[in-house]
Amino acid sequence: MNNLDEFLDNLQNEIFEDAKQALGEKGFQRWRNPKFNGKMENPDGHASVTGECGDTMEIYLKFRNNRISDASYFTNGCASSAIAGSFAAELTLGRDPDEITDITEKTVLDTIGRLPEKDLHCATLAARTVQEALTNYMSGKG
Repeated sequence: MNNLDEFLDNLQNEIFEDAKQALGEKGFQRWRNPKFNGKMENPDGHASVTGECGDTMEIYLKFRNNRISDASYFTNGCASSAIAGSFAAELTLGRDPDEITDITEKTVLDTIGRLPEKDLHCATLAARTVQEALTNYMSGKG
């Protein structure tokens, strides 16, 4: 049994090291400890957007005094989609609608630090979903 345990420990460490290399330290930590994940009841703004890769992301926004008081995301996608959604939701907190319009793919990616080249579109998906949720809120359709 010890050989199996040792093999599994080594395999997990190798997977984690590969993930750190691909996602950077901040992305890796967020992958291991997700934040802002989950659907929100009665949001003021909500959007569901399907990206070019087929991943769907949802962003939920709750406003108080014209600023985001709560935000969350949900995705059926890969780890990079989850990380991008988590950071995008976090970026909205405390901001007013004008400040939220400044959240772009670059903002999300700069906040994460890096994503694998093949997953850069996840930052685009996250930023686009935030903007759609804001549009939903501004149109009063929450």
